[in-house]
Amino acid sequence: MADIFDLFKKIATEKKTDSGNIEYLVIGLGNPGEKYTYTRHNAGFLAMDYICQKIGCKVNKVKFKALVGDCTIGGHRALLMKPQTYMNNSGEAVREAADFYKIPAEKIIVISDDVAQAPGRMRIRKSGSAGGQKGLNSIIVHLGTDQFPRIRIGVGEKPNPEYDMADWVLGKIPEEDQKKLFSIFGCVSDSLPLLLDGKIDDAMGKFNGVKF
Repeated sequence: MADIFDLFKKIATEKKTDSGNIEYLVIGLGNPGEKYTYTRHNAGFLAMDYICQKIGCKVNKVKFKALVGDCTIGGHRALLMKPQTYMNNSGEAVREAADFYKIPAEKIIVISDDVAQAPGRMRIRKSGSAGGQKGLNSIIVHLGTDQFPRIRIGVGEKPNPEYDMADWVLGKIPEEDQKKLFSIFGCVSDSLPLLLDGKIDDAMGKFNGVKF
């Protein structure tokens, strides 16, 4: 019987960890639909899938124009989101969730692709411009501020200036880059507990120099 009571205590403790209000929004950016799954622009979605598998969380409920999951990371309760509005309108989903839970911009963490970095690299920033990333731009417009943390995942630059940017980001991730991205997704996941603790400088110092 003692073992059963110990199990009950463990379950009660786990439930207690999940109590309280949503503290953070963690958003992976991408485009819905099977044809976009393994494209460069879906690096945020793919990173979110990796994170969910690692922490045992499901992002499968439909709310706020997004697929969402209520998860606990590093002792913090967060709503994980994959907006289903298509990349250019990602801010609609983020704004709805932020308004509903009254989450300030500094507690909204966005994960997106970055054509300015090589595959196998990532960059954490406290705030800043969208840098041409349409999903980030939409979030900035809808929140009315660029003062939110973001994790940008390198997907590589266009092969030449004449190459159409839309064709590039909607292109499939080459096989030689897939392993690098998978490795960097591990770093993205590992950086989240620090970010949710508010230790952004520590996260930047630890992960911004990583290269695979």
